[in-house]
Amino acid sequence: MSGTFIGMPAFPKAAHDSVRDATLRANLRHATHTIRDKRAVAVSELADWAELREAGKQIKDRTLSRLDHYLVRLEEAVTAAGGTVHWAADAAEANSIVTGLVKATGEREVVKVKSMATQEIGLNEALEAEGIRAYETDLAELIVQLGEDRPSHILVPAIHRNRGEIRDVFGSKMGKWGRPAPEALTDSPAELAEAARLHLREKFLRAKVGISGANFMVAETGTLVVVESEGNGRMCLTLPETLISVVGIEKVVPTWRDLEVFLQTLPRSSTAERMNPYTSMWTGTTDADGPRTFHLVLLDNGRTDTLADEVGRQALRCIRCSACLNVCPVYERAGGHAYGSVYPGPIGAILTPQLRGIRSEVDASLPYASSLCGACYDVCPVAIDIPEVLVHLRERVADQGGPGHRLEKAAVRAAGWVLDHPGALAAGERLASKTRALHPKKLPGPGAGQWTESRDLPEMPVEPFRDWWKKNRS
Repeated sequence: MSGTFIGMPAFPKAAHDSVRDATLRANLRHATHTIRDKRAVAVSELADWAELREAGKQIKDRTLSRLDHYLVRLEEAVTAAGGTVHWAADAAEANSIVTGLVKATGEREVVKVKSMATQEIGLNEALEAEGIRAYETDLAELIVQLGEDRPSHILVPAIHRNRGEIRDVFGSKMGKWGRPAPEALTDSPAELAEAARLHLREKFLRAKVGISGANFMVAETGTLVVVESEGNGRMCLTLPETLISVVGIEKVVPTWRDLEVFLQTLPRSSTAERMNPYTSMWTGTTDADGPRTFHLVLLDNGRTDTLADEVGRQALRCIRCSACLNVCPVYERAGGHAYGSVYPGPIGAILTPQLRGIRSEVDASLPYASSLCGACYDVCPVAIDIPEVLVHLRERVADQGGPGHRLEKAAVRAAGWVLDHPGALAAGERLASKTRALHPKKLPGPGAGQWTESRDLPEMPVEPFRDWWKKNRS
C-alpha cells in the first residue's frame, strides 16, 4: 500500500487537531446522521436482511478460502472474452503497468471512475510523474481533486465540505482544469451539479483512455461490475477506446448467483437506495460496443499477507459500503483525514494496518482509533467483527514493543511483585494516604497524561481499607 497522506501525524495528534474544527464537525455530523438514518429505513424494508447479511459473509469467506482458484478462473474467463489480465504484487508494480499501458496508446489524458484501489496505490500521482493527466469524474472526487484535497470518506470523499466551500472551489479552480464554472455560481445543489456536468462533458467526449476499479468481479464469466449513482462511471466505461481496471484481488465472487446477494445489500448499506441508479457490467470486449481494448490489473498490495491472518482476514470481506463510518462516534468527531489513509473510519482502522503493516507511528496508532462500541459490527452487511480485529491488532502492536509499551510492561511487572508481597502493599498504601495532599490531579507522561486530560484522578482515602477494617471489624 502506498504511504500515508503527506505530512499526516499519528491518529491521536491528527484527531486532537480535527475535533477543534467546528465547521468540520458540523459538516460530518449533518452528513453522517442523514445517511445512516436513511440507511436504517432502507434496510428495515427487507424482512430477510439478517439472512442476506449471513449469506454475504459466507460467500466472502468461502471465496477467500479458495482465492487462488477463483482468481485463476477469473483470468481464464477475462482472457477468453478478449481482455488482458495483469498481476501486480504491490503499488509500484501496479502503477508501472498502468502508466505503461496509457503511454502505449500515445494519450496524455485519462478519465477515471471513482476507485479506492487507484487512490490506495497513488495512481494519479504516478501518472502525473509520467506527464499524464488523470481527471476524476465522480462529483465528490472532482471536488477533492479541484480543491487539491484528500478524500475523507469511502462513499462521499468530500463529506468534509459544505456547499459554500464547494462553490468556492469550483469558482476558483475549475477553469485551471478545463471549462470554468459559470459566473455568479451559487451554492444551490442543482447549480453545482450543472457546473460539474458541463465541465466533465468535454472530458468524456475527448478521452480515449478510461481507468476504473470494480465493485465485484464474477469468476465464472469474467464480468466486472461497477455500481454508482451519477452516470459518470457509465460514460468512462463505454466511451473510451481503451479501458484499464485496477481491482483488489478480494473483489472476486464465484458466480452470478453470489453477486445477487451483494446487489441487494450494497446499495441499501451505502446510499440507502433499493438499487443503484447505474449498475454497469462488462465482459471483455465487443467489436461493436464499448472499448476496443480492455486490461484488468489484479492488485495484491498486502492482501495476501492479510489473508494469512486468521482473525484479520475478515477485513477482506469489505464491500466498501461505508456504513461503519456513518455510525462511528470517533469518525464523526475526528473526520477521515485523521486516519492518514484513503481508508478512513472503522474499516480503515483494521484494513490499513494490515495492508501497510504496523511499523510506522501512524499505522500503529490506527487500531486504537476506536471506542470499541460495536456499532460498526452491527451495521456491516458482511458481518465483519471490527472490534474483534481491532483488539487483535492492538495485541500485535503491543507485542512489537516501543517506548510506551515497554513502560506499560514494566509497570505491570512491578504491580505484580507488589501484589505478591502483602507487606510491601500495606506500606505503599499507608504512604499514599499520608501524602494524599501532595498528589497531582493528572498523571505525567504522554500516554497516561492523555487519559487524565479530561478527567481527574480519584482522590486517595484518608486511610487504607485494611487499616479501617482492623479498627472496625469487631
